[in-house]
Amino acid sequence: MNTLYILRNQDGHYWGRGKRWTDGRDSARVHTFPHRDEAVNTVFELSSKDVHLRCEILDLNSADDKLPKLEISDIPLPEPEAEAVLETVTEKAAETETEVSTATETVDAPLEKTPSGPISGSEGSDITET
Repeated sequence: MNTLYILRNQDGHYWGRGKRWTDGRDSARVHTFPHRDEAVNTVFELSSKDVHLRCEILDLNSADDKLPKLEISDIPLPEPEAEAVLETVTEKAAETETEVSTATETVDAPLEKTPSGPISGSEGSDITET
């Protein structure tokens, strides 16, 4: 008997093989992980893209590496256009962050070394101390 791991989000959707959430009607579309650490890494990657994601790892025992009948979610799946917009926004945010870090590196660049002697014009000045 093998243990398989699957991901389910707060809406009851399962992480699919096509790197999209699926409602669980077709268990062949649900991504299975042979090791728990792979599932944990995937949760980490997904939650870094979607901070509102709440996900759980389900462990299932299977004799023939097939999933049992899964609970089908009543909540509709997100539309592909909405996911594309979210990915675009995420990419633009990453580009902006790169631009900001590049600008910061420029500002933090070391200054040119100045001569260690006195400033010109101060030598031999006519001002006397009293």
